This record gives sequence, structure tokens and C-alpha cells, in this order.
Amino acid sequence: MPFHFDLVYVASGLAVGLLVGLTGVGGGSLMTPLLTVLFGVPATTAVGTDLAFAAITKGAGTVVHRLRNTVNWRVVALMASGSLPASLVTIFILHSMDIHTAGKGSPMDLFIRWSISICVMLTVCALLFKPRILKWIETNPKAQLKDGTRKVATVVAFAIIGMLVTVSSIGAGAIGAMVLVMLYPTMKSAEIAGTDIAYAVPLTAVAAFGHYGLGTLDFSLLGALLLGSIPGITVGSYLSRAVPEKFLRGVLATTLTAVAAKLVM
Repeated sequence: MPFHFDLVYVASGLAVGLLVGLTGVGGGSLMTPLLTVLFGVPATTAVGTDLAFAAITKGAGTVVHRLRNTVNWRVVALMASGSLPASLVTIFILHSMDIHTAGKGSPMDLFIRWSISICVMLTVCALLFKPRILKWIETNPKAQLKDGTRKVATVVAFAIIGMLVTVSSIGAGAIGAMVLVMLYPTMKSAEIAGTDIAYAVPLTAVAAFGHYGLGTLDFSLLGALLLGSIPGITVGSYLSRAVPEKFLRGVLATTLTAVAAKLVM
């Protein structure tokens, strides 16, 4: 890979890290479309590399949340019991479909691109409707699930998310957090964030390992992205309180909508 391309990828990692730090939205909904649309990276490679990228960065985030005691490990276990088996099954299916041989414009490439686009739009919905959903849950306490039903719903919901994440690398962040808010409305915001990040580490690690076996993980690209994202997410986290959240979410939702459309055009 030429050196100037390395610098472009480092800059991309920096920009995505900064936005993740500012908004809290998972890097997958930003990084995977960026690599695919702007840089022409094959969709399969973008997904595999971003999964490894997410596993490493969210691993660091989990350490911080563990120290702050903002991880609900009981809920993490339920989430993982649904998402990890689903991810393994999805990897097996992708392997049987020879995903590593899929070139640009092939049916498999189009399938991955559509999957990314759909997951990006789900992320946009989570960004835009989160305040309304929270308000509805607060004013309708009787609609909240009972403990036994909630456990089953958690396993099922995150099994679906596990499949989405394995195919598109998107969904563990904003979508996962939104589902947690709906299922566990009494959890504090910090605990929602910490629990969502903690469960995403084994999920993205398993999915990334599966993509490594499929030959869809680019280590040189991964290194360049991490080189930029680590300082970016650090700076973004410090600046997050200084920038209006509503403005950021609006800009991000508009950008992601345009990217989702471009992916399937």
C-alpha cells in the first residue's frame, strides 16, 4: 500500500474517532461506508477490517467502563448468549458462499453493500427517534416487559444484531444501545453505554476472527486506521460537552443518509 494512502487512512481514522468521541455513535456506521464509498475498498474487506478495528477500540473503552463500574455484566451475558452463536452461524454461511472471492459488482458484493446501507439507516433511525422513544417509555411504565420476558427478548434481539454486525460491521453501537434503552429503561445512561461497549468486544472479536478466516481482513489498513482513531476519540471525548448534541446528531444523521443512498446507487 503506497505511503500517501496510509496517510489518508490515518486521517480517516482520526476523523471517525473524533466523531465517535463527540457523538458516542459506533465507528462501524461511519468507518465501513467511508472505506467503501470514498476509497473504493471492497465491501467485504471494509467489513472485516472494521470489525477488528471495533474490537480493539471498544476493548479499551471496556477497561475504562469497568474501572468506573458502569457495566451490567448480567445483561452482557444475556446479550452475548444471543449474539455470539448468531455471529458464528453467520460466518459459517458467509464461508459457504465464498465471500472472499466476491469482486466489486458481484451478487455477494451487492448483498454486503445493501446490508451496510440498511444498517446505516437503522442507525439513523436510532439517532433521530431516541428522545421520543425514551419519552414514550417514561410515560408508559405498564408497557415495560417483565423480567422473564425481558431476558428472552434480550437474547433474541441481540441474536439479530449479531447477524447484522457480522455481515455489515454495523449495529453494535447505536442500534444495540437503542435496544438496551427500550428493554432496560431504568438503567442509567453511563451503564447503557458501558454495557453496550462491553458486549460488543467479544462479538466484534469473534466476527473479526471469522472474517480473518475468510481472508477479508486487511492488517495494514487496520493499523493506519487505529493510528488516527486513538487520538481522535480521545480529543472528541474531551470536546463532547462543548458541542450541542442535537446539532451533532442532525448533521450525522444527514451524512449517514446520503452515504447509505450512495452505497446502493
